[in-house]
Amino acid sequence: MSGKKTVFMSIGADVIHGGHIEIIHRAAELGELTVGVLTDEVVASYKRHPLLTCEERMKIASGLKGVAHVVQQDDIGYAAPLRALRPDYVVHGDDWREGFQKPVREECLRLLAEYGGELVEFPYSHNDEYDRLEAAARAQASIPDLRRGRLRRLIEKKGLITCMEAHNGLTGLIAEKTAVMENGVIRQFDGMWVSSLCDSTTKGKPDIELVDFSSRMNTINEIMEVTTKPMILDGDTGGLTEHFVYTVRSLERIGVSAVIIEDKIGLKRNSLFGTEAGQQQDDIPNFCHKISEGRRALKTSEFMIIARVESLILEQGMEDALERAFAYVQAGASGIMIHSRRKEPDEIFEFCRRFRERDENTVLVVVPTSFNTVTEDEWKKRGVNVVIYANHLIRSGYPAMQKTAETILRCRRAKEADEAYCMPINEILTLIPEG
Repeated sequence: MSGKKTVFMSIGADVIHGGHIEIIHRAAELGELTVGVLTDEVVASYKRHPLLTCEERMKIASGLKGVAHVVQQDDIGYAAPLRALRPDYVVHGDDWREGFQKPVREECLRLLAEYGGELVEFPYSHNDEYDRLEAAARAQASIPDLRRGRLRRLIEKKGLITCMEAHNGLTGLIAEKTAVMENGVIRQFDGMWVSSLCDSTTKGKPDIELVDFSSRMNTINEIMEVTTKPMILDGDTGGLTEHFVYTVRSLERIGVSAVIIEDKIGLKRNSLFGTEAGQQQDDIPNFCHKISEGRRALKTSEFMIIARVESLILEQGMEDALERAFAYVQAGASGIMIHSRRKEPDEIFEFCRRFRERDENTVLVVVPTSFNTVTEDEWKKRGVNVVIYANHLIRSGYPAMQKTAETILRCRRAKEADEAYCMPINEILTLIPEG
């Protein structure tokens, strides 16, 4: 490049509208423009999962008038592109002066100051039509055929993903939208886990498969109506094989990404009761038959049937757990969930090591409810692909609600409870946007 000034700007949108075109043209007037296209994972971490892949969006960006170069941007922060390209100008809308992107802006300014670059900000385009386009794109992202395969793609791209428990529309929105920023990186949950324990608890019923499948479908639909992230369903034992086949077809049809079934029979009790509840493990051939029949019922290759091995919970030993896991994979399981009720993660670590020695590809799932000291980075190093936080929203919500009720009873008015535990009423009224 000659003496022409260089310009960099970042985009994530897969719905290109007039506001994007205008700012791109204005950026190109400053010099030779390079556009950084945010990866799918980055876009999903602060907005919604894009309808188009990063590769497709890069092709679109490269065809826009004024764009000289296109690069993939792996982080919402600007450190990598600015240090690699050292552009004279960085262009952005002025909307990032406040909100979650404010730290990204501050980092960008520091990086530009290192070599004398300049930040150019243009007024952000506020337009009702753009808002309608985004609402339409969000609705499109929740369509079952687009949503179903998202779990597999995220695992393939990220290696390890996280899922937060959701038991109604509101907790689904919490799992969907909650984000934190650390060191220029935005962290969000990748998907949602719909637990039979939490679904039963919200209805005031014990976790013994008492809530029928029709009722559980209502919960699933309630969550899926207001979210776009992939969903994994806790399928308990899966029931009779003949019933499981229809369950799989129903879940696949409405866009659920995966079901996890455990290898137990008889009256279901929560696994953390262990041997105290007199739980009985299914035999290997019968459970393998259930998996294979479920697989045969599928219409797509996207839906995942994940087998939950209860051998460690029921104190049947490591060899039994491994034998079952390999048999279930052979029968067609897309993944294996290994569980334990011990606080120490040693036996889970051993299982992961020995499983990965023979199988490098099958998805491994953990639910670190008891063994909760292990970080996600450590799980990834040990070959785990999915970490599920299985009941934390309901376990944290109940104590807060109980404390609020007790405070009102004790004080005989609501003032103290309002101040200590409650959102302002105006925030509740505007929490869920209309339309």
